[in-house]
Amino acid sequence: MIDLYVYYKVREEDAAGLAPRVRALQAALAGAHGVAPQLKRRPGASDRVQTWMEVYPAVDAAFEAALAAAATAAGLDAAGPRHTEVFMELPSTDFT
Repeated sequence: MIDLYVYYKVREEDAAGLAPRVRALQAALAGAHGVAPQLKRRPGASDRVQTWMEVYPAVDAAFEAALAAAATAAGLDAAGPRHTEVFMELPSTDFT
């Protein structure tokens, strides 16, 4: 299992309209894939631009493609570039 972190910039004037779209996407993905998504943002803004992060913990590797396709279908790519980072659990046995 992996965790996906998707971050992107959102203009403050677009935030109120974008949030419901992201939450709808996440609800659809939760229902279809049994994931527990989170939506976060950094405190404050720089030049009226916020940084948002979608978190998808404990998903399988195939979920990344499903997420990308769903985001494109929902028109979220139009808001600006989305950057995805993949992390995996670090077992304690890796340090012994």
